Amino acid sequence: MSEIERFRFSFAPAYRLPAHAFGIRPATAWVDVGARALDARFGPWRVSTPLANVTDVAVTGPYAFWKTAGPARLAITDRGLTFATNGDRGVLISFRAPVRGLDPLGVLRHPELTVTVADVDRLAELLRARCERSRADNSRA
Repeated sequence: MSEIERFRFSFAPAYRLPAHAFGIRPATAWVDVGARALDARFGPWRVSTPLANVTDVAVTGPYAFWKTAGPARLAITDRGLTFATNGDRGVLISFRAPVRGLDPLGVLRHPELTVTVADVDRLAELLRARCERSRADNSRA
């Protein structure tokens, strides 16, 4: 069994063209969960963080098309970042220390990331299990 599990995004037909205009296609959009790290790619945008930095995982949705279609989206209210390819459901991942993602210089940091992968339930379950294990390993070290 591979240590890294990859989750592909679920592209709704209405989201394909707006996403493609920003270089977001199935070949350039995924979430990888390893034993110790999370790596999400969404066209030119990327979020990477240790699993020990994940504080909460929740399944959310639905989302408004006009708020989610196209490029990576920044929530003005809380600086949360959204990588969306459909408006149905996603996984909201909260971080202890805000992460880089939208801004290539890393000045703007995000306290959470929402991703609309094809297997929302499996990603949420895996993140919860691996984050719990990561926190336990760190507390023993």
